[in-house]
Amino acid sequence: MKTVAFTTLGCRVNQYDTDAMRGLFIQSGYTPVDFDEKADIYVINTCSVTNMGERKSRQLIRKAKRTNEDAYIIVTGCYAQLAPEAIAAIDGVNLVIGTNNRHRVVELVEQLESTEKQISIVRNIMEQATFEEMPLYGNEIDKARAFMKIQEGCNNYCTFCIIPYTRGKLKSRRVEDIVKEAKRLVEHGYHEIVLTGIHLGNYGIELLEKPNLAHVVKALLEIPGLERIRLGSIESVEVSEELVDLMAKDPRFCTHLHLPLQAGSDHILK
Repeated sequence: MKTVAFTTLGCRVNQYDTDAMRGLFIQSGYTPVDFDEKADIYVINTCSVTNMGERKSRQLIRKAKRTNEDAYIIVTGCYAQLAPEAIAAIDGVNLVIGTNNRHRVVELVEQLESTEKQISIVRNIMEQATFEEMPLYGNEIDKARAFMKIQEGCNNYCTFCIIPYTRGKLKSRRVEDIVKEAKRLVEHGYHEIVLTGIHLGNYGIELLEKPNLAHVVKALLEIPGLERIRLGSIESVEVSEELVDLMAKDPRFCTHLHLPLQAGSDHILK
């Protein structure tokens, strides 16, 4: 039985991506182990929001190589998307996947065994126009809360932020796919779902039907057995009256918002 170990840097969206990849490996017969243990495969999901995240990503790659020099080392995530050549040059790295094509991770690892010793599959993220379906498989049933990514990318291009260049344009998941995954998670014992995304409040703006976050919440509240719904970070200007009304009327929609706010000081803002 082959073993696979995972480690994640960065945000809740990255954690979702790792959990989804873990599920894909489990579905294919692999056994997950702790990252500190000797494993056949190490998957490092990187972050590039800060220099510290990039440095730690490199340290974790080298740590995996020291733990088992014969293991396959897979590097994915934002840093992999931003600097694939630099990561591929690190001794021991066998597979570099950016922030797309992660649904193929098991296939690509098994391809390594029969063909090349190193594969890089990082494409121009700006050319990706649709949400990458990579559902959770409920592989951590000891947990009651599941984080579910329903939106990817951002169109804002704020001066201080690198995220649009690592995650690409805004892409929303279809409501029917969200509901399908939520039902599967409830069946696996999860009672609470936290909706996450890179720019969660802009969910649905590029889809033909123009669904919004309130549409998603309403659809999820129809699922028997789902006891709580929470939202990840959302901009204050994107909290609609419809969302607030849903919170007021249905106790399953938790009255908790994580709102990033600007400083109140003119001096600091300047």
